[in-house]
Parts: sequence; structure tokens; C-alpha cells
Amino acid sequence: MLSLVLIFLSVACVSTSAVALYVICYHLLTADIPAGISHPMKLRVFHCLFLLLLTWGKIFETLRICSMPEFVRFVHDLRPLKLDPDVVVTDLRVGTISVKLYQPKASSVTLRPGIVFLHGGGVVLGSMKTHHGICCRLCKESNSVVLSVGYRKLPKHKFPAPETDSYVATIHFLKSLHLYGVDPARVVMCGDSVGGGMAAAICQELRNRQDLPKIRAQILIYAVLQGLDFQLPSYQQNKNVPLLYRGFAFYCWSQYLDINSCWKSTVFKGAHLPAKVWEKYAKWLGPENIPEKFKQRGYRHILRAPLNENAYLEISTALDRTVSPLIAEDDIVAQVPEACIVTCEYDLLRDNLLLYKKRLEDLGIPVTWHHMEDGFHGVLSSIDFEWFYFPCSTRIMNAIINFIKGL
Repeated sequence: MLSLVLIFLSVACVSTSAVALYVICYHLLTADIPAGISHPMKLRVFHCLFLLLLTWGKIFETLRICSMPEFVRFVHDLRPLKLDPDVVVTDLRVGTISVKLYQPKASSVTLRPGIVFLHGGGVVLGSMKTHHGICCRLCKESNSVVLSVGYRKLPKHKFPAPETDSYVATIHFLKSLHLYGVDPARVVMCGDSVGGGMAAAICQELRNRQDLPKIRAQILIYAVLQGLDFQLPSYQQNKNVPLLYRGFAFYCWSQYLDINSCWKSTVFKGAHLPAKVWEKYAKWLGPENIPEKFKQRGYRHILRAPLNENAYLEISTALDRTVSPLIAEDDIVAQVPEACIVTCEYDLLRDNLLLYKKRLEDLGIPVTWHHMEDGFHGVLSSIDFEWFYFPCSTRIMNAIINFIKGL
């Protein structure tokens, strides 16, 4: 019996060491850590830990123990939540949807702003727990009531389940503002990454609802706003920059829309959509809409490959404006509320927001824009990570807080 235990431990140690070595080698061979990022070694270590989680998740998925997304979420949710004595956190349910309500502990004689917060993670990672610190700070520092939505995720729940959950939770919040002491004239949609994309889509969806309070503003933090063009300047420049490299972005996107991963190279070559579609959306997606200073670093125009019709038949879901709010028609975008947009220089998705910013401004929608020269995708989540803290996260939080206070 003892010999079996020793053999098992030996195999476990060798396996763990082998996986760790693979992750380190993979990172060193593929990761691009730009010189402009502060604390580059910290990002290297953080990225290796991130890759380690993904790799073990894929191993367990191959062994049919659990899916990769479920494993990663299980591990990152083990981190205990930090309680803030100035914030009251209540776990609630909206039907079957889990939500967390954050309220300032101090009483107030006036109504407070309300924030619906949709967390990021590509519908693969992320949870209300990973963004708990962000929501606490939003609540406390802006004196707002925050509703964080625990929408359903992969692998069991694909498009449109997360959007549906987020939409239903938002409607419930808007109908219950009086219960939480929220000012109906100051309700904000806020989200990072895929959560930011859903926040933008919900603002578009609610534009004509006369039976609900109007959304006052939208805060979009390195948001996912389109799934059509993977050749934009930032997609080329930052394709190997942690934490969102292009291959992982495609994985999240394809899994979410239930698209076969075999179309990866087809999508990267731009062969998944016909010429008439590219022509229709060129006025909004064309790189000429992006300021020249963002095209100086390693960008070159790439001609698209001929259409693969089979790919188009499967990928056409990406044209849904719920998935790609950037390509909604002018009459829809012209009615959305003012925006606070946060972009990061070393983010794969940077140009999504630069293009949406231009669209909003061209249609007369007020935009407050903050660009983080040393930022990367997911950096805001480091705000309460102690050793893995990046100062850029505090600048983003301060920008958001000041915007909310100014409403």
C-alpha cells in the first residue's frame, strides 16, 4: 500500500513539474511583454499562473473530469472575499439569476446613483467573486448602489444566455430602484471586457423603453464590441500580449457562439464573411477610422482571403448586434446614453473601443475617454491583488469614480 502511495506521489510530482515547465517555456516562446508596460516581470509571473490554470483545466477536460472553464472558475473563486466595513453586500436572486447588491453602509437623505455591473472573462473566466473588490470600491468611493450580475457561462450556457440573464437582471433593477434608494435619473450600465460589450448592447436594447427609467450613462472598460474583424491594428500589435492573446480571444468567441474551432485560420484571414458584408461595415470597422498614432507600432494592411462559404454559414451569428454592438445601425446608436470609455494601449480589443468612440462622437453622443498608455487587458482586476497589483488599475478606477460623481 505504501509503495502505491509513493508511486502516486512520484507521478503527481513529475506531472506537476512537467506542466509547470511546459507553461514557462510556452510563455517565454510566445508572450510579448511590451517595454511600455510597468512591472513587466510581475506580468510575466501573473501570465504564467494564468496559463497554468488554463493548462490544468485542459488536462482535466481531456480526462473528462470537468471542463476547462469550470475548473478555472472553481480555482479563482477559492480566494476569500475581503469584507469592507463601509459596504453592505447582499446575495440575492432574480428568478434563477444570482446577483450581489452593494450598498453604502452610511445612511443618506438623498437618492444615490445606481450601477449595474457586468463582469468580464470572455464567458469562460470571471465571476462576481473575481470582481467583488471592484464593485466594493465602486460602491464606496462613488457612494452608489451596485448590482453585480452572475450571468450563466460556458460550457453549459452559450449565446444568448449571458445577455438574457444580464438584460433580465437590469430590467428587475430598473423596476426596483425605490427599494434600494437609487435615483432613477442616475442609473449607469458598467462592464469590463465581455461585460462591457453586454452593457453596450443592453443600452441599445433599452433605448426605446418608455416604461422604464432611462439609462443615464454607460461605462465601457476594454469592452468586446465586435466579433467580425480580427485584423484591426490592435489585433496585430497585441496578438501575443497577456492577458488576452488572439488565440484565447478566438477560443472564447468560438465557444460562446458555438462555432467550430477549425475556422480559426479562416477567421484570422478574414475569409469568413463575404465582400458585401465587409463593404457594408467598412464605414464603421475600417482602420482609417482609427487615429494614425495607434497604427505606428507594427501594423500593416492585410488583404482578406477569398470567402469560405461554409465558414460564413456557421459564423453569421457574429453579425447579431447583441454580439457586435459596434455595427448597430445609426438610428440605434444615436439613441444610446453618454459614455465613459477606457482603452488600454496593449489590449487586443483597444480598437473596438476607438471605433465605437468615433461612432458615438459622430452621432453627437458625449464621450469621456481615458486611455491607459501602460495598460493591458484585464488590468483593472489587479486592483486588489496585492503583489500582482498594477498602478494602472487605480487610475482606471479613479477615472470611473470621477465620471460617476459628475453625473
